[in-house]
Amino acid sequence: MSFHQQEPEQLRVAAGYSTERGPRADNEDYCAFVDGTPTQRTRHGVIAAVADGVGGAKGGRVAAETVVRGFIDGYLGQSELLGVQKKSARALEAMNRWVHAIGRTNADLQSMACTLTALILRGRQAHIVHVGDSRLYRFRDDRLDLLTRDHTFSEWGMQGVLKRAIGASDDIQIDYLAEPAQVHDRYLLCTDGVHGSLSERVLREELARRTSPDETARALTAAALAARSGDNATALVLDVLNLPPASQPDVELAIAAQPILPPPAIGTVVDGFDLEAQLSDGRYSRVFRAHDTVAKRPVIIKFPKPIQDADAVLRQAFVRETWIAARVRSPWIGEVLAIPPERQTRLYSVMPFYEGETLEARLQRSPQISLSEGLDLAIKLAKGVAALHRAGIVHRDIKPDNVILERVEDQAEAGVRLVDLGVARVAGMDDFALEHAPGTPSYMAPELFGGAPGDALSDQFALAVTIYRLFSRAYPYGEIEPFSRPRFNKPTPLTSHRPDLPAWLDQVLARALAVSPQDRFGDVLELAFDLEHGSARALPTGLHRKPLYERHPVLVWQIVAITLAVLLFLSWAFR
Repeated sequence: MSFHQQEPEQLRVAAGYSTERGPRADNEDYCAFVDGTPTQRTRHGVIAAVADGVGGAKGGRVAAETVVRGFIDGYLGQSELLGVQKKSARALEAMNRWVHAIGRTNADLQSMACTLTALILRGRQAHIVHVGDSRLYRFRDDRLDLLTRDHTFSEWGMQGVLKRAIGASDDIQIDYLAEPAQVHDRYLLCTDGVHGSLSERVLREELARRTSPDETARALTAAALAARSGDNATALVLDVLNLPPASQPDVELAIAAQPILPPPAIGTVVDGFDLEAQLSDGRYSRVFRAHDTVAKRPVIIKFPKPIQDADAVLRQAFVRETWIAARVRSPWIGEVLAIPPERQTRLYSVMPFYEGETLEARLQRSPQISLSEGLDLAIKLAKGVAALHRAGIVHRDIKPDNVILERVEDQAEAGVRLVDLGVARVAGMDDFALEHAPGTPSYMAPELFGGAPGDALSDQFALAVTIYRLFSRAYPYGEIEPFSRPRFNKPTPLTSHRPDLPAWLDQVLARALAVSPQDRFGDVLELAFDLEHGSARALPTGLHRKPLYERHPVLVWQIVAITLAVLLFLSWAFR
């Protein structure tokens, strides 16, 4: 048996550029793209920038190149803990002061200045830094959007004259915008020699061809020159190929912006989701089966309910589910689908519709689950829990209600989905307040009733109770009522409910169900291994006979009574 941990997804982009002198004597544009190492991409992101010198001749080119290079070096030289906006502002303010000072003191570079438009992709966010009339466009879903605004005068006789430029004065006002990025986004950074000559229709059509970034950039500058642009023409095209999982702050910001509204009813259409059937209606949430009219697929949607004093807890649960789903990739863990922020108008979570039933529903009907089928389900479920634990996540509410048995063609690849990660414990993430401590009593390990927060060993206990019920429909320590303080004695042997099951399986579960955490398996992988290979290591059945007391309790008490009587008689006879 092998367990493979999928490598975390990384930020990957492709970029290309083209810059042409055109009819001008010199090319005063400058552009750059910095990809960096995987570590640098994680800490600082990738950077694309274009600048257009406006100081005339040599001074314009020097300003453009100096500002782009200085901005990138200044940004990368600061701690990532400062954040993109603060690092960008510091770097660009420093370059503005330097260019302005040189422009006042060097006669050859007098009054030099330039525009700057920069795109920084870090994590799942696109950060835009902008001064002047260079532009940044985003092409997404066949739509072209301009993400910057030109800092130019519109009055008659002043059209096109810059209001803002780097180096024009001691102070600089910088436009900053951050927005979520998506895989397949295509960004175009260009100087006014391109966007001033080509209509947005032409820009969109060229970007929509989806040729390589280099080819697209060359085609755009060529088209600009063919349109008799009187300026230099520079285009830098960047394609988003892959994005890393959302960070906790990313998820928290997105969820904090979404209102918690009263849950809708069947037949309502919410953000393109047609609610077809209600699946459950609990204290904190209402769950529907729905049809995604945009992606054309069946889904499950969970809407939180607006409950006084529970808003923070509900949001925290949604943050956990979304964050965990972005990081754990396992065929035995339920997914949470990413919904574009511009589409979602209220708080809810969306997951694929898994055709099938919960394990709890399966336990309510006959026949009982066979040994081979049960072991297959138990091993897959254990692998799913192991995937969570490897990512530093403790589920804390493993039970048959949270296990979906899928109806799929290839049962070797799927069949089980562990869902409902809203109460999971995540390393580095604030935990729930004590009064909201999660868990279902009949599946909670003994240490949890003493106030322990839950860990991989308590998850193992809950998994073992779930597997025990999978085979027997019963609870090893009996069903535990909410708010009670149970006393854990010896678990009822599984074979007392199912004499047809092997003794080795009873032994494996008994160890995972041990009252003391130290007596359980070291981790869930060991439990999964024993479930998969237990039959090969099983001892002969004769060595696993029940104690005499369990087989003939009356006879045992008769022997005890006779022995006591004999001892009493002997003690009296030899007085």
